[in-house]
Parts: sequence; structure tokens; C-alpha cells
Amino acid sequence: MTKKTANDPFASREAEKYENPVPSREFIIEYLRASTGPLTLEKICSAMELNAPAQVEGMRRRLNAMERDGQLACNRRGGYGTLDKLNLIKGRVIGHPEGYGFVSPSGGDGQDIYLSSAHMRRVFDGDIVLVRIAGWDRRGRPEGHLVDIVERPTRQIVGRYFRESGINFVRPDNPRISQDIMVPSEHIGLAEPGQIVLTNIVEPPSRKHLPVGHITEVLGDPMAPGLEIEMAIRNYGIPNDWNDAVSLQTEAISGAVPHTQDRVDLRALPFITIDGEDSCDFDDAVYCAPKQRGGWKLIVAIADVSHYVEVGSKLDEEASNRGNSVYFPNHVVPMLPEKLSNGLCSLVPHQDRYCLACEMHLDSAGEIVRFQFYQATMHSHARMTYTQVAQIIALGANGENQTIREQFASITSQVDALYALYEHLRRGRNKRGAIDFDSQETRILFDGQRKISQIVPSERTAAHRLIEECMLCANVCAARLLEKIKVPALYRVHAGPNEERLSALREFLGELGIGLGGGDDPQPEDYQRVLRAVTGRDDARVIQSVMLRSMSQAMYQSENEGHFGLAYEAYTHFTSPIRRYADLLVHRALRSAMLSDKKVAQVQSIEPSESANGAIIYPYTAAQLSVIGDSLSVTERRADEATRDVVNWLKCEYLTDRIGDRYGGVVSAVTGFGLFVMLDDLHVEGLIHITALPRDYYSHEAAQHRLIGERTGRVFRLGQKLHVSIARVALDERKIDFELVSETNSATKGRRSQHSEETIAAKQDKKGRRKRPQKSRNKPPAATAKTGDSGKAKGRRV
Repeated sequence: MTKKTANDPFASREAEKYENPVPSREFIIEYLRASTGPLTLEKICSAMELNAPAQVEGMRRRLNAMERDGQLACNRRGGYGTLDKLNLIKGRVIGHPEGYGFVSPSGGDGQDIYLSSAHMRRVFDGDIVLVRIAGWDRRGRPEGHLVDIVERPTRQIVGRYFRESGINFVRPDNPRISQDIMVPSEHIGLAEPGQIVLTNIVEPPSRKHLPVGHITEVLGDPMAPGLEIEMAIRNYGIPNDWNDAVSLQTEAISGAVPHTQDRVDLRALPFITIDGEDSCDFDDAVYCAPKQRGGWKLIVAIADVSHYVEVGSKLDEEASNRGNSVYFPNHVVPMLPEKLSNGLCSLVPHQDRYCLACEMHLDSAGEIVRFQFYQATMHSHARMTYTQVAQIIALGANGENQTIREQFASITSQVDALYALYEHLRRGRNKRGAIDFDSQETRILFDGQRKISQIVPSERTAAHRLIEECMLCANVCAARLLEKIKVPALYRVHAGPNEERLSALREFLGELGIGLGGGDDPQPEDYQRVLRAVTGRDDARVIQSVMLRSMSQAMYQSENEGHFGLAYEAYTHFTSPIRRYADLLVHRALRSAMLSDKKVAQVQSIEPSESANGAIIYPYTAAQLSVIGDSLSVTERRADEATRDVVNWLKCEYLTDRIGDRYGGVVSAVTGFGLFVMLDDLHVEGLIHITALPRDYYSHEAAQHRLIGERTGRVFRLGQKLHVSIARVALDERKIDFELVSETNSATKGRRSQHSEETIAAKQDKKGRRKRPQKSRNKPPAATAKTGDSGKAKGRRV
């Protein structure tokens, strides 16, 4: 260590890791930030008094590694500097089917940066790049210049193999990748033109050349059953196989679940699980009992995954890499091996299981007055479905048909107590102003050949809401405890709407004579007040849809900034550790509190040992958790996108034999290039292109979500009912085109406001010609905030 590097706070760490240590990455970054400009390797070594050849070589390698990882950048003169000082932004490329793209800044800081098609020729969707802001478009959005490609994570691509004029190429199935992959003739293997193949990328794209790949596997013919899931798994890079190390470690885990003295024995309490009919991994069980002096005792028992998955083990590394389980229709890619996810960790009925329990005592108003976390052994007395519990609730104790209650007589008192508590929790939810969107979800039913037989709406019953409220209580208690003990932790953060989205929402609501309170900083109760006010209106679902789209996505981060949608000052995910790595981290944080010397009333202490103490079980810093949180937010989005892709494929396949059929539907989105319509019966969405509308020049009023005919005054708006026919299905593109048959709301014809006239006039050029509609037919991003963030319903998250 030299005098210049004596202040390196991580010097001891570097000395332990390397024979010839050099300054740490953190020290180098701070040093370069404080320098008067970029510094070359020679100047850095001279300034830090690194004179020995081994030290100079070590610094050279470190700078190269930091440049490779996007921590530093090197200019044309060999000078190194930090990204902020060099006005560079690191981010992930988001491709667009039209050839252009965007860069989403790392950490979610700032708005997306536009990349032209010329820059996009050099990269794939998902690449990590450095860009510099080159200018701003007329709407004030940044346009970027690609400076460097930090990481190319796309090493395999799924697509359809073509041979044209002696040239072999693969057209990627992922619409965000616009380049064809060239394949040398000697590397096509056994693939036949038209088949879906897996291609290894051997040469990435460049400014002058298309990417080159080798076909390594034939996945099958395009319409093969189950192929859509295999394609999505490969397209989105979802880990699907267990390596040998993970398999060996899993096999070595004992299947015995003996009760031990350091656990609370809850086996005599009649815990029940409540899940969907097709669920296999049971994270949570509940027990509820009324108290003699009023109020309730509620225990939420969650699978003790942290007992089986040790920090830093191969199993832990794989779970962290996967981030979460992925739930496709009729198929699951689990975060943990089946022995754990469906076996030892799953709270299956009539089996002893280890758990972390959150015991809560609530007063007669449903307010939590005290709570405590502890590790326990529990025994599920019944595996209930949402349908069964909903029937028990609907019949009540005095209903005429008591068959279902008689069938589950041993646990009906549990259900009755849970429902009584739920009614008070629901009132508390309304009182604090939590937003409650009533979204419509669907379920796909398959026949024996795994073809869609039916698409049906998923009913959200009182049983769903009951369990959701119980999970919310446990998650909130976990967040409160983490804040109290002041340990670094991952929180589930949901920010309020940004200024641009809020302005658009107010303009839309204003057109309908509806006001959104709260000024420039509306609160959740302001949103909820609007939702209550529009209940019963014909356009209530439309208003809800627009409000939903105005909200941001929730994410995992180490700084607690509250949860806007649920109206909580602190919130985290504790209740689903089998399928979410974030919850497993929270479990480890809670267990570290149990092992701590500091006594906290909200946890039941256990004696530490050499193999189990707080430092071993929970070795994370805030900086590490911040990185992990970003990664988990990405894997969550990846799962959502992959699932949506498969569902779109299946729906397109379902309609390929229904060309010409007519259906009723409702306008679900309005764009400059047409109307997206959701079919009433099938719950399938497609596009009426603007050229398929009655002849006219149409003006798109984005804030009002409508198209207006310049000459006829015909209005097409969000929420309008239409009759359409299936015109075209493009399976490869996951697109469905409709033809307009008739308008249900005929009153929209011939109505046009003065505001509309002004908008149309403003969009005409000096010669009086209409501007052409946008060519892109890609729908704006789907609503990113959903009502439930309890961690219970697998398709609902905020």
C-alpha cells in the first residue's frame, strides 16, 4: 500500500484476494471523479505511486475490467473517466419491431433514450450499452448516440429457418430483434426450411454486417403443441435446466421434517391453505380465531425456504439467477427444484412443514395492535381452493344448501373467522385510500392435444380478497420490523404517477367532467375517490383503464419510499419465498434478527451457532441489495413479457380457424394507427387498422383517447362497443387484424367538439394536407400497475 492509496477503505479486502493488490474499484471511481479530467493508465499509476511492473499490470487489468463492466469509459486518447463525468449513460437496449429502439437507464434513473435504426443495427434487444445524449426531439425526449457496447447477453436466438437463393438465415421469433441471423451452409445441421430452430450467435451484429450464427437444435414445426412455451423460454433467456451441482445438492437434502426445540410447535392449530385448483406450490397457510374480548388472532405461516437454501450455495446462486418462478398457461418454470417447490417447502396438507410465522393480534376494527415473527413447525389440516372457500362464504352458516359446509365441517369455523376479519380489513383498506382496480383476467383451457378449447374470465371472489388481505398484513408487519431493526433490506416500492402521465390523465378526466384531487401530488385516496364516483357508469371500465395506465411499475429497491397503490408507508414481500427470491431475502433478514443479540419484541429470539448466526445468514450490504433489487425487477419483467408472449401466441393460434367470424367487442386502446378491440366472449385483443375504418381523415387525440373523422365527425373512443370480424391472424407476429362490421354506439357519429376542430386544424400543414398516420401498429405498453401486491395471486402484482 502506498501513501496515496492509504485512504482506500477496501484495501484490506483487496490484500486478502490478491497477491499483488491494487486500489479497489470504489477507490478508483472516487479518485477519477475528483480528478480534473480523464487520466491515462500511466498518469493513474504515477499519481497512486504504483511503480512495480506487477502493480502496473494489475492496474491495467483492473481498468480494463471496469471498462468492460461499464463502470468507467476510455476516450480516444486513452484517458479513463467515470460515466457521469464523461456524460455517458449506461442502460439496457429495448428493441422495436420497426427497427429503432430505446435505452432504459440502469437503476430506472431518467427517461428512456431513443436510438435510431442505424445505431440499432449494431445491437440486440437486451444488450447493455453506453450512450451519450445527442439531442432532443420536439416533445423534449432525449435522442442517444451509441458510444460502446458493454455486454452482449444474447448468445442464443430462436427463430424460423429460411433458405432463399442459396442463402441460409434465421428470422428471430422475438419481434424486438429486427436483424436476420446469417447461417453458413455447413452449420445448418438437420434443419429444414420453415422449422423453428435454436441458433448460437458466433458473430454479433455490427455497423456493416448482419449477425452470424450456427443452428444447434431443431425445436420443431411451428404448430407443434407446447412449442410456444419452449420458444419463450429460449427467447427470454429463462433458466430451465438444473446443473449437476444444484441437482446433487438438492438430492442430499433430507426429506425428514422433525420438530426441534428452537421452533414453536403449531401443528395442533387447524391451518388451511387456500389456492387455485391447479396450484402445486403452497407458500402460505392461515389460521384465524376470534378473541374473547373482541378482535382476532391471525397467524400467517410461510414456507421456511431459508432453512433449506443456504446463502452462497449452488442452489442459492441458481435461485438468485432465476429470480422468480414463471407461470405459463399449463406449465411452470420453478425458481427452486421440484423436491423443494412442490415437496419439502410446499405446505401440503397432512404433512409437517417448517415455516416462518407472523402472529398478529388485531382489534375489533381490524387494526394490527401487535405482532411477532418466529420459526415454527406447522401442519396443514386442509388444502382448500378459492372456489370451495367462496362457496362456503356465500352459503353462510344459515344457508339452505349446507352440503359444502358439511363436507368441510372441521374448518368452516376457520373460514367464517377469516371472512369476519376480512370485512374489517376491507374497511381499513378503504379508509386509508388504497387503490382497488377491478381488472378482468382470463384463464385458458386446453383439450387433450394442448390446443385451446376455451378462453374464460377468471372470477375474483371473496376468497381471493380474503387471502390477499391476510398476506398484505404479514408483508406490512415484515416491512415495519425491517425498518425498526435498521438492517439493509429489499422493499417493494411503488412511486406515484409522473408529471407527464398525470397531466394526460387530468386532461382525459376533464373531458368527462371528472376532477382528480390532490393538485400536483395526488394521493391514493384521490384515485380511489374517482373510482368510487364512476362506479355504475357505462364508461367506468374505460376510466379505470386510463387511470391504471397513468401509474408507474413497482420495483424492488433497498431504499424504502413507500407503496403508492396500496397506500403503505413501508411495504415488502415476505409471503412467497418458493417462487420469489426477494421474499427469501426478507426471510433471511428476519432470521438474522432472531439470531441477533439485540432483543426485539417483534421477533422470538433463537440461540446462534457456528453455522447459524446473523452474519452468515444475512451478509448483505445496502449496495449489494440495490444491485440484487435491480436484477429481480428485471427478472420479474422478463417473466411477465414471456408469459404475455405465450398467451398472445395461443390466442392467435385459437383464431386461425375462425377467419370471418363476427364478435362483439370494446375499444381497449386508441392509437394514431387504429383501434385495439377486446372481444367480449373470447377476451382476445386485435387491431382495426385506421385504413379499415370508414373512409375519412382521422385525427388522433391522445389525451382524450379517441379518433375523430375530419369530414364526417365520426368519433371512435376508448370503451366504445363495436362489432368486428376476424380478418387476418399473423401467428409469427402475434397479431390479429379485425374488420369493422358496425358500431353499437351510433350516437358517436356526427358529434365533434370545438376542441376537436382546433386539434384537426393544428395538424394540417400549410398546403392543407393531412399528416400521414403513424405506421407502427404496436400497442402502447399494457397497464403496468395491478391491484394486488399481496404476493398471493400469481398474475397480480404492483
